[in-house]
Amino acid sequence: MTQAPGWVIQAEHVGRMMAGKAVLQDVSFSLARGKCLGIMGPNGAGKTTLLNVLSGLWPLSWGTLRRFGSDVGKSYQSDPRIGYLGHHSMLYPDLTARENLLFQARLWGLSHPTKQVDDVLEQVRLSWFAHEMVRTYSRGMKQRLQMARLLLIQPELLLLDEPYTGLDLAGRTLFERILTQRKRDGAAIILISHQMDDVLPLADAIVILARGQFVWWSSVHSQSQNDPHFFNTYAKWVSDEVHRYP
Repeated sequence: MTQAPGWVIQAEHVGRMMAGKAVLQDVSFSLARGKCLGIMGPNGAGKTTLLNVLSGLWPLSWGTLRRFGSDVGKSYQSDPRIGYLGHHSMLYPDLTARENLLFQARLWGLSHPTKQVDDVLEQVRLSWFAHEMVRTYSRGMKQRLQMARLLLIQPELLLLDEPYTGLDLAGRTLFERILTQRKRDGAAIILISHQMDDVLPLADAIVILARGQFVWWSSVHSQSQNDPHFFNTYAKWVSDEVHRYP
C-alpha cells in the first residue's frame, strides 16, 4: 500500500475470522486528519469488530492496515493516539467521576492532571456532579464521563461506537459540538450509529456495512441523503421499519 501524507487510517482488503467465520471481508478505505467517516449497518454487521481491529484490540486475519503511516501487521498493537468510546464504559463505579479521571490522567502521565481533569469535566458539563459516585450516574452521564476521558488525552483518532446512546437532546448537542471542534483541530473520527441524524452532521463520508462488507459508500458532499439508491440500501440493511436480515 502506498503511504500518503495526512492519512490516519489506510485499510486494504482487511478481514477478520472469528470461530471459523469471516465477520469482516475485504474492507478497504482511507481516512485523513480532520475527517469523519460515518458507518451504519444492522446488528451483527461487523461494525464493532471493525473498530476493535482498527484500535488494535483484535488482530486482523488478512489484508493490510496502516495507522498513522505504520503497518500494524497481524498482531495486537494499541496506540495512545487512539481514543475508543464503546459499549462498555470501563469506569470504576465506586469512585467519583473526578477520581476516575484523575486515576486515568496519572496512569497516562499527564503533566497537569488536576487542571486537565477539571477542564474536561467542565467541557462535558459534569462539574456539578464531579464528586458523586459513578454508580449513581445515569447512562447519559456515563457517556459524558467517557467522552471526558477521551478528551483528556486529546486523541488523534476517535473511534465512537453509538456515542449518542442514552443522551438527551442537550447531551447530543454537546457531543456534536465537541466532535466538530475535534475535527477542526485535526482529529479523525469514525462514528458508528443506526441513525442517519447522528451521522450526517459530522460525516464527510458514509458507508453501510452489512455481513462484514461495505455495501454502499458515498461522500456526504455528493448529497447522498438525497440519493434514492442510498435510501433503498439504508432501508434494506439498517432501517428499523424493515426486516434486518433479508
